[in-house]
Order: sequence, then structure tokens, then C-alpha cells
Amino acid sequence: MGPDRTGAPSPVRGFVHRDEGYRWNEVAVKEYPATGTVSRNVTKQVLFEADENLPAELRYFEVSPGGYSALERHEHVHAVLILRGTGTALVGDEVRPVQEHDLVYTPPHTWHQFRAAPDAPLGFLCLVNGDRDRPSRPTATDVEDLEKNPVLKGVIRY
Repeated sequence: MGPDRTGAPSPVRGFVHRDEGYRWNEVAVKEYPATGTVSRNVTKQVLFEADENLPAELRYFEVSPGGYSALERHEHVHAVLILRGTGTALVGDEVRPVQEHDLVYTPPHTWHQFRAAPDAPLGFLCLVNGDRDRPSRPTATDVEDLEKNPVLKGVIRY
């Protein structure tokens, strides 16, 4: 199904499972560049964009085996549902294993990062406010402070 006569996306965009990851018809896949210290092997799909009728955005991220999302924090909340695979979620000063169907809540102003297991991808839905701030990345001082916590030392990637 393509866009309707008004140019709006189809009301139903079918799910397509491919070897390289979860995909939806008519949804663009953005690959994050391999920047080494920000994120590694991550794709993003915006499933529902925010507008005047829907003040939130639903995105699907997929992290390839051994990859990780950026270490960042925001003024807004993240609500995450793990859809595929296994890995870990760093939220604040905790690192927890995650698997399919787990829910992860990230409060405002909280450092967070997702890592896929070495042998499995990690795919998750992320719900955020449509009107939101840009991510804040850690400074060298932030990283030094985070790594004082023995739970985070050697775990975070930045």
C-alpha cells in the first residue's frame, strides 16, 4: 500500500521481518554512522511522527549484536518496550539485563544506554514526547564521575 490520494501514509503499514532486522513498509530506516564513541551498529525507524493529533513519537531502534546506543540524557522521559533479542539497559546508576517484552522507563535527566548481547540483536520501541529537547552527551568530567560507580566502570561506551 502506498500513500493515499492526499499524500498521507497508508493507515496500515505492514510489518516485514528480514534477516537484517525488523522493518515496516513505507518507513525509512536511518543508519547511525559508526562514530565509535557515540553509538555503534544502530538503526532507527520513526513509526509514528508527532503532529497536532498525536503529541508523541514512536520509534523503533535496532542494535546489532555487540552494538550500543549513545550514552545520553534528556529533559524528557523515555518509555521503552524491548521487542527483539537480549542485552543490557543502563539507566542512571544501574545496568540491568533486558529481553523481549521487558519495559524500561528512563526518567528525565537520567543517563541511559542500550547494549545488544554479543550474539543477538536488541530491538526496541521507544515512545517520547513529540516536542522534546536534544540529547545531552557526557563530557569528560561526566564520564569520570560515572566511572566512579563500580557498576558502570568498564560498562559504558561514549
